[in-house]
Amino acid sequence: MTLPTPRRPDHEIDPLFVERHSPRAFTGEAVPEAEMRRMFEAARWSPSGYNSQPWRFLYALKDDAHWQTFFDLLVPGNQKWVAGTGAIVFLVSSARMRVGDELKPSYSHSFDAGAASLAFQLQAIRQGWHAHGMTGFDHARAPEVLRVPEHHRIEAAFAVGRKVPEADLTEEQRPREAPNGRRPLADFVMAGPFSTPAE
Repeated sequence: MTLPTPRRPDHEIDPLFVERHSPRAFTGEAVPEAEMRRMFEAARWSPSGYNSQPWRFLYALKDDAHWQTFFDLLVPGNQKWVAGTGAIVFLVSSARMRVGDELKPSYSHSFDAGAASLAFQLQAIRQGWHAHGMTGFDHARAPEVLRVPEHHRIEAAFAVGRKVPEADLTEEQRPREAPNGRRPLADFVMAGPFSTPAE
């Protein structure tokens, strides 16, 4: 049985954009460090204000010295499925940027880190992996445990792994592994300014 998918773009785009989704059923396969480096390399080339490159990627590979520390920061609901992934990544952004000889506040640090996040995720797909982003982690403890410097912000965590092939999903897994859809363009694209209060 093939999973139903609402992922039908209304306009012609590269299939990579609809292939990217956030599965929870993973094979448990470890992600080789060389594979992770390729994903980070893609993120490296993302655009950023003043070319400040505010993103910082902290990672732990399956069963390495950092895995349990990273894993313990996740909420229990995420730990259930992240246990089957091969890497955990925390994305941090720097709220300061260097302009000449000065450090100044960066208006776009979160936006820029988001661009790097998408590049990271799309490269993972190109390599045959999936990255599932989440904000379900201990926001109070994580900065201290990860020794996040002042003026930096944890934007999200990611679990990276090889997703379970559709044919191997259990009946329980099948409904929740169907990729979700998206709102139509008319809901968020407007010619000109807002005409009604935004939701």
